[in-house]
Amino acid sequence: MNTPLKHLAVVGAGGMGSGIAALFAARGAQVVLIDPVDGALDRARASIARQLGVYAAGGEGEAMARIRMSPDLDAAAECDLVIEAVPENLELKRGIFAKLDAICAPGAIFATNTSGLSINALASAVTRRERFVGTHFFTPADVIPLVEVVRNDDTSEATVAAVMDALRAVGKRPVLVRRDIPGFIANRIQHALAREAISLLEKGVASAEDIDEVVKWSLGIRLALSGPLEQRDMNGIDVHHAIASYLYQDLENRQEPSELLRGKVERGELGAKSGQGFYAWSPERRERVLREKSEALAELAAWLERKAGGG
Repeated sequence: MNTPLKHLAVVGAGGMGSGIAALFAARGAQVVLIDPVDGALDRARASIARQLGVYAAGGEGEAMARIRMSPDLDAAAECDLVIEAVPENLELKRGIFAKLDAICAPGAIFATNTSGLSINALASAVTRRERFVGTHFFTPADVIPLVEVVRNDDTSEATVAAVMDALRAVGKRPVLVRRDIPGFIANRIQHALAREAISLLEKGVASAEDIDEVVKWSLGIRLALSGPLEQRDMNGIDVHHAIASYLYQDLENRQEPSELLRGKVERGELGAKSGQGFYAWSPERRERVLREKSEALAELAAWLERKAGGG
């Protein structure tokens, strides 16, 4: 890694935390993965071994040797960068950062992996607000190239530069979110898309399978190469304006989750992890889909990187 941030702590050994640990270790960083929950580190060890097998190209053993595991936050004391990746609970995260603030050296940078919690609210738990950022990775964290780096009101330019350099050094494509807003960039766009898709399903316009088919094989395949604003330029902003003039009024704009969504949560139909969501998921199907999609995403990301680099 060509960055001064070579010693990393990841707090939280779930799917996201283990993916972040695997990513940095595969690129040469020394990593300590921290989680006090019984069995969490053993599960992470198996998960990391599988993840490294996707892209470490035979160097899995060396990468794994760079990962130390500990149940104690004190293990982060000497690290340059600490990335927290625990569940999306504001007070849980704040409590962890308050402890880390007392443990870690003054020069350490803190980063929170959150999908949309306020970075300002999280940073208020520490005395080093200028050395605190959000780093929103995407699942699987070791495969999806983009990371949203989110400032709080006091984040220094030096901190932003150091974190973005560290992410680039492990092959990520960081973008800077200049303002702390709910959901940042990706989840605001993703939830707008999901809200419309769920509304179409709820209204009986099409099946879940066909709605997903439309997105994957029209919008999705195009979005891999051209973002929505560039696409508006390509199509013509006047054309978009003309369509928006009649379509916006008919789009889903509810302010609360739909009854369909609420009902599924109440019945425990939580998706792949519970066996039923919009689709039925056996344990075997879940594992197969996770493996196949991780491999396919890694291949797609590598192809896109080659295209972007002119290769």
